Amino acid sequence: MTRSSLQHGTGALIIVPTYNERENIPLIVSAITAAVPEAHLLIVDDASPDGTGALADELATLDSRVHVLHRTAKSGLGDAYLAAFEWALQRDYGVIVEMDADGSHPADALPALIAAVGAPQSPFGLAIGSRWVRGGSVVNWPRHREILSRGGNVYARLMLGLTVNDATAGFRAFRADVLRSIHLENVESHGYCFQIDMTRRVRDAGFQETEIPIVFRERVHGESKMTGSIVLEAMTKVSVWGLKRLFRRG
Repeated sequence: MTRSSLQHGTGALIIVPTYNERENIPLIVSAITAAVPEAHLLIVDDASPDGTGALADELATLDSRVHVLHRTAKSGLGDAYLAAFEWALQRDYGVIVEMDADGSHPADALPALIAAVGAPQSPFGLAIGSRWVRGGSVVNWPRHREILSRGGNVYARLMLGLTVNDATAGFRAFRADVLRSIHLENVESHGYCFQIDMTRRVRDAGFQETEIPIVFRERVHGESKMTGSIVLEAMTKVSVWGLKRLFRRG
């Protein structure tokens, strides 16, 4: 079920997946619409039991730039984004952005991300809001989370031959033609390894990436969705992809 009232063109769409983010969703909608008033926003709710989806519908009735995609179950971040990508591509958006609902991604970086891939003659197909480049940082993160993130990114770079420093970042902008070219129907990553998977697919399809430094802030409201099983899935997938890559090169 979707809620939409505008004619769509080649503008930007900001995708925000939600699960039990009722406290955060009004804040992130306000921040996004203030930072990029010409963009549209798609909230993708996975049947949140806390009423996030119903609140999102209320916000959509108040602002024609806000749309809602309701899914029937919580089946992973990757599945939510794939459904949203399909929704966006059917409506011919030119730039498609991923952004968390919890306020950890700075909305004021949206214009730079969108411009990096959407500007005329831009060579980039993917722009990543990066914590781990010069000028980027994290705030209020426990030390073990920082070690896990930095270590995971180093491992992904070594195993997959990536050149970006923050392949696990969930704040990123794609050109629509990039998403159309990388066979989204073959993506099977469900958790946070989805971000690594998309990064390597963009690279393998021959598109360039760029990283824009951001300050990542730990959420104030709600609980992190990161679990041990998500980390294990990511490590396993990266290892399998890396071994396949080495065999192909051999």
